[in-house]
Amino acid sequence: MKKLLPFTFFILLSVTACDGWVYQIPTFPAPPPTITPSIHTPTPVFVTATITLAPATASPTETAVETFTPIPTETATAFTQAPTPTNTATLPPASPNIIVEVLGCNTSIDITHGMGEVTNAYATLKNNTGADLTDVCTTLYALDEGRIHPDKTVCVPVLTHGQQVTLKLTADSTYRQNTPIQVEVKSGDSLLSRIGQESCTDIGLFAPKPGSLLTPVAIP
Repeated sequence: MKKLLPFTFFILLSVTACDGWVYQIPTFPAPPPTITPSIHTPTPVFVTATITLAPATASPTETAVETFTPIPTETATAFTQAPTPTNTATLPPASPNIIVEVLGCNTSIDITHGMGEVTNAYATLKNNTGADLTDVCTTLYALDEGRIHPDKTVCVPVLTHGQQVTLKLTADSTYRQNTPIQVEVKSGDSLLSRIGQESCTDIGLFAPKPGSLLTPVAIP
């Protein structure tokens, strides 16, 4: 049975060959019609649009009238500064200075004037101003001063240049208290000098002789 297979296959091929094979040319459908391609030219295509604008017409019943109001012109008023008044008062000439030396102080009881303890200050005035001084008055002030003592102020009618004078001034003061003092010298209404001391040193035995007071002498 296995041997008959090749032969049988041969017979089948022979029978098929006897009928003959007819080759038919296949029929293909007709091609579609040719579409003419678009030709683009370098000349641009312009599309012109015509727009008609109707002129605007103002309404005959409305008339716009613009009115300008003139702005008033402000006139600047020139500022005139009032001149500063000039002080024409004549000042008195400066008074020459005088040298004042406080020699020292001591205390005493003034029974004559009905006072208790008083402070006595001894001062020397030296006129080295280059001019003669007239009506030279020296006044003693005490911090704890009570009543006004008659010898509080002592005056010299004339103190010429190159002279000096020693004075004794007295002021009412508190018993056994250190007394700050101040000595003021004037010539008329002109202040010549003013000096002060916190505590006047006790002059002790160096107090000037009573006969040498109020007597101008040459400056040594």
